[in-house]
Amino acid sequence: MTCKIAPSILSANFLHLEDEIRAVEKAGADILHLDIMDGHFVPNLTFGPGLVKQVRRTTNLPLDAHLMITNPADFIDKFIDAGVNYLSFHIETDSNYKELFRKIRKQNVKVGIAINPETSLAGLSSVLDEIDYVLIMSVHPGFGGQSYIYDSAEKARETRDIIGNRNIEIEIDGGINFETAKLSKEAGVNILVAGSFIFKSEDYQYTIQGLRNV
Repeated sequence: MTCKIAPSILSANFLHLEDEIRAVEKAGADILHLDIMDGHFVPNLTFGPGLVKQVRRTTNLPLDAHLMITNPADFIDKFIDAGVNYLSFHIETDSNYKELFRKIRKQNVKVGIAINPETSLAGLSSVLDEIDYVLIMSVHPGFGGQSYIYDSAEKARETRDIIGNRNIEIEIDGGINFETAKLSKEAGVNILVAGSFIFKSEDYQYTIQGLRNV
């Protein structure tokens, strides 16, 4: 699969968010990653559908919303209405997760399952017919700028083995730089989420193309 780069706007300068979005778009970003946190499922609070709707008006890039929230069922319609193209949540948060997968797909939005570092892959095979991608967290979710958990590459490799020949993408999020991007891609990842590594760099285009080509 083609490697896609997804800058996480969590690390952008929110006082100049429109400019930041246009800059990474011009620099070659494939997707914009949106970290949605509720201060309950994870110890941080970010933004909701209202800001996502403003982002949608700013760019034509696909929007990838990662719901790190306790009650995803209450917000799925709101984020879809706001214009997201990818939507993932953690199955620990809702016992009716298969029903939510189907609901998202019916609205022509790609659905993903998010896997925390401590979450087993044991149940992944049972949902392969319901999802479009797997999001592997290579840090503990909640804050940007953390270091990559190196076991994540092996988890990505195991995920690729479980997926087999199915057309399911693997996304990884957390601690991505040139070194860890290479490890992740070698393990079968094709969507790289990077926040601070891109937005704190002096040259967005150099960084994005470097991640793609490493």
